[in-house]
Amino acid sequence: MTPYTIAVLASGRGTNLQALLDAIAAGALPARIVGVFSDKPASGAIALAREAGIATVALRPRDFADRDAHDEALFSAVAAVQPDLIVCAGYLRIISAASVRRFEGRMINIHPSLLPKYPGLDTHARALAAGDAEHGASVHVVVPELDAGPLLSQVRIPVLPGDDAAGLAARLLPREHALLAATCRLLATRRLDITGGRVRFDGHDLAAPLLLDAHDQLQEA
Repeated sequence: MTPYTIAVLASGRGTNLQALLDAIAAGALPARIVGVFSDKPASGAIALAREAGIATVALRPRDFADRDAHDEALFSAVAAVQPDLIVCAGYLRIISAASVRRFEGRMINIHPSLLPKYPGLDTHARALAAGDAEHGASVHVVVPELDAGPLLSQVRIPVLPGDDAAGLAARLLPREHALLAATCRLLATRRLDITGGRVRFDGHDLAAPLLLDAHDQLQEA
């Protein structure tokens, strides 16, 4: 059977990329990462991919006339590796609508909030400012609108007395990693299907995002 292939987009340290690599190495994710793509050549994700022997492409936006030109070049490189799935794992640029449509039904994003709450940046501080009792992360299908695609899965953690944004982010991060790996596992094993403009889980339409339990398994709500 042809291995399920994943392309990863990342702008930062690459911790979500490392989580995927660890899950693959442990046999928990039956997939192969065929390329890592970035807008930041000096990012930790690019360095990590090179150390792991994974093909990389990093294109600086300032080297292109506009967003569309940058995205056309970057996503043409993505298309060249023919991934089954594209994972935005800390990719911090808004993707052009044309590029999103090019890979419709094949691109997901992990976002550090319980969407639809707090799309965009500064999610931890915004959750604290709102006095939320819980926080979390979401994996969703990428659509042209920012952080607005159909939800696939979420993980929830309590907001504790004395939490600040940095502490809350640090406590969420390992659960975020587990969420991404578990979601990719369901996609790779075809239990979760995001093609055709709908989300299906085990053959039926998914009514609510799957929830990650304490054993890192995704369950229906």
